[in-house]
Amino acid sequence: MKWHQIVLGLSCLLLIIACNNSYPTTPTSGTKSLKVATDPTFIPFEIQTANGKLEGFDIDLINAIASVAGFTVQFESLPFDGMISSLQAKRVDAAISGITITTERLKTISFSRPYLKAGLAIAVREDTQDIKDFNSLQGKKIAVQIGTPGANIAKTILNAKISTFNTGPEFFQDLLNGNVDAVFCDAFATLYAIKIGNLKGIKVVSNLLTEEYYGIATPKDSPYLDVINKGIATLFSDGTYKRIYQKWFNAVPPEL
Repeated sequence: MKWHQIVLGLSCLLLIIACNNSYPTTPTSGTKSLKVATDPTFIPFEIQTANGKLEGFDIDLINAIASVAGFTVQFESLPFDGMISSLQAKRVDAAISGITITTERLKTISFSRPYLKAGLAIAVREDTQDIKDFNSLQGKKIAVQIGTPGANIAKTILNAKISTFNTGPEFFQDLLNGNVDAVFCDAFATLYAIKIGNLKGIKVVSNLLTEEYYGIATPKDSPYLDVINKGIATLFSDGTYKRIYQKWFNAVPPEL
């Protein structure tokens, strides 16, 4: 065999190896498995059951996206504070764990389109009719948790009487007892507690006090971001997203 044929053969072999090891530009339908990081302690978005199974709103969502987008999911449990660095190092393909889209995070990673509007909410007794939003809180008795953003917001309400508590269960009990008119709380943790029966007699006002948006995080320039976004769009349009939301929060999802 001539030297130029040997060199050509080696060059072709190296090219094949390089192609096989490169990051593909798009996932191959039905064959690509995405490694997705999640922190299974953020209830009800991520929950690890006694037998080790993952469930929750985010888990159902990413599995539904995978189903319509043609990839499978390999979950990797990570502490929340380790997700950004894992994405930067491309040790995982994506992360979903109630991750808020922020300008600072967008400097080092990418995000899908928002899939959830989260924030602080107003909770009242079920028979309350006159509290519908922030402006209707003037002159009301409001309970807040010490050191939270809600405690600072409450200070700006005209003529409001503010009660402070160390924990959420304390102010919810005060609300049920009729000692306060409303409490400031995490919207989705409260909706879930109401749904599973831990907070009977309480409802959440639809208008949020604060707004933040959750997205699925990926490394910068991820080839999977477009596929994930198209999957989210499909779930919004075909009603799947609404069904998943109602399953976990027993409410109509807020407009995005």
